[in-house]
Amino acid sequence: MSDSDERLLDRPIWSALTTSQKHLAEGGPRAMRYPVDMTPFADMVDMSAASFAALGDLLPDSQVAALFTPEPVIVPDGFKVVLAETGEQMIGSPADSPLREVEIVTLGKADVPAMLALTALTKPGPFAARTHELGTFLGIRAGGELVAMTGERMKPGNFTEMTAVCVHPDHRGRGYAQALLSAVARQIEARGEIPFLHVFSSNASAIALYQRQGMRIRRRLHVTAFMKQG
Repeated sequence: MSDSDERLLDRPIWSALTTSQKHLAEGGPRAMRYPVDMTPFADMVDMSAASFAALGDLLPDSQVAALFTPEPVIVPDGFKVVLAETGEQMIGSPADSPLREVEIVTLGKADVPAMLALTALTKPGPFAARTHELGTFLGIRAGGELVAMTGERMKPGNFTEMTAVCVHPDHRGRGYAQALLSAVARQIEARGEIPFLHVFSSNASAIALYQRQGMRIRRRLHVTAFMKQG
């Protein structure tokens, strides 16, 4: 299977942790996860009891593991599901943004408090103190405040996921999300990689936005988060 084979995206977390981001993988041949202060994402080689046990060994008692899988995840005794939803996996190159008058900046360690505050407000998905280390994050500031951002997260093979698409409620409707998605996609493509993203199936407005920008739904995945039962 080549690094540009779309089948890598059927299990994006496992694929990322066994290819481009294997240096970040914690665990072994049955179960792997990203560092907890980056993202709660994890996956297993299969859904056997032995694999669940291996993943359980990687989880502190209060820590959640989040999986993206082609089929629903049925957890065995000893685990408690805290989220079971579906998401659309979308792939393609977002259209260039017509927005020219705003400055797009690269975000780094010094911006983490502002990034955490914006994601806490807008809830685009899990974002932790070291999430920004997974790839380049770009932002837009207004009046010195970070009001919009988007970045890179999972990197399965030759694909790079765009993530944390968020805009402060007071600054929506100005084209910031499209401008940032376009900028992130251009940098992904400049490296010869293919952009993709995930969005909850229930988020019809975001799905419509990405489709208008030229992205297509590749497939539906199951998003399951669970923890060990105390």
